[in-house]
Amino acid sequence: MNKERRLGRGLEALLGRGPEESGTAEPTPSGNRGGIQRLNVYEIEPNPFQPRQDFDPADIDELAESIRQHGLLQPIVVRQVDGRYQLIAGDRRLRASIKAGCAEVQAQVIEADDRRMAELAMIENLQRKDLNPIEKAASFHAYLQRYNCTQEDLAARLSIDRSTVANLIRLLELPEEVQTAVRSGQISQGHARALLPLGDEKEQIEFCHRIQRESLSVRVTEQEVQAIIHQADREPLSVVSGENSKANSPSRTRSEHLASLEQQLRGALGTKVDVRLGSKGRGRIVVHFSNNAEFDRLRQQLAAGSLAHSEAG
Repeated sequence: MNKERRLGRGLEALLGRGPEESGTAEPTPSGNRGGIQRLNVYEIEPNPFQPRQDFDPADIDELAESIRQHGLLQPIVVRQVDGRYQLIAGDRRLRASIKAGCAEVQAQVIEADDRRMAELAMIENLQRKDLNPIEKAASFHAYLQRYNCTQEDLAARLSIDRSTVANLIRLLELPEEVQTAVRSGQISQGHARALLPLGDEKEQIEFCHRIQRESLSVRVTEQEVQAIIHQADREPLSVVSGENSKANSPSRTRSEHLASLEQQLRGALGTKVDVRLGSKGRGRIVVHFSNNAEFDRLRQQLAAGSLAHSEAG
């Protein structure tokens, strides 16, 4: 049975429907230069914007066997650059066709600039066989950096929620060891997101090892992380005072109100936050970040909140 999936609705809208679905020999989507053509597999260059880095050999073998038996039912998508063809969508199908011994493949030739090509590559992987979460996050981050646009812009162009983009990109704030565990499937995206509020890289790595060692569920991981944060909230805090510090700086346990406030801020910002109270109503809010990427995210999030507040006022 051929397991090759149909195009997702987003790609169908962008590229048109395949010949076996539309009943026409050569669909004419917007930007189509040559319709469906048969191309030499060795004349097609890889997609330079391909977000997928890991291809399962067993998956390619299975698809290759299906192509041997039934042929390639869905054409790949390419563009023409300097007299050669460059792959846009269908990396797995092209690899499997070569594996199956095919000299030629059906290909749909369209016009696309670099930016549109990068978007189509991401859409294909989002709608077909998913990238691992770290590959998704890296491709989103690279796109934002390359085209200097906002998360809202990218989400709109890919027709997905902005929260999806934000939640994935935040995974890049985790230590490399934790990212590797997500990439290899040792822990899930849900596990990884649950580790973000810890803030401290050493704690995140140690908890990642514990998830694997004890086979913790995402729900249990979230509960355990909250317990760690709650325990930290109960640690003694010194009251800061500029005058007579010895008389006015007794150690005390944080109030439930203060602990609740920190929890709210951590949930809103997605990182470790400390609220330090001093005398006469003074204090500090300390927002932790572990790298430049996390700092940029927090800066944008806080600045956006400030702008929204000023516009509302």
